[in-house]
Amino acid sequence: MTKRTRRNHSPDFKAKVALAAMKGDRTIAQLSDQFGVHVSQITAWKEQLQEGAANVFGPGTGTAAAAPPIDVKALHAKIGELTLENDF
Repeated sequence: MTKRTRRNHSPDFKAKVALAAMKGDRTIAQLSDQFGVHVSQITAWKEQLQEGAANVFGPGTGTAAAAPPIDVKALHAKIGELTLENDF
């Protein structure tokens, strides 16, 4: 017997399967046959999508909000200190 390796699915594939399950036009069993994924895995991905969907539209989801605010005055003061040290 050969040992089967664990399959790693990409987030894009998981989202595609979960969205198909959310649509409801096919049964979970049909989706399982179509995508080659176990029924319980599809159900788990569907639940993860439902739980995390609110975070998509929540505040602070943009990339600019992830960066901490920059204190320009402190940076200019540090540049001045380093310039004086280099001059000596």
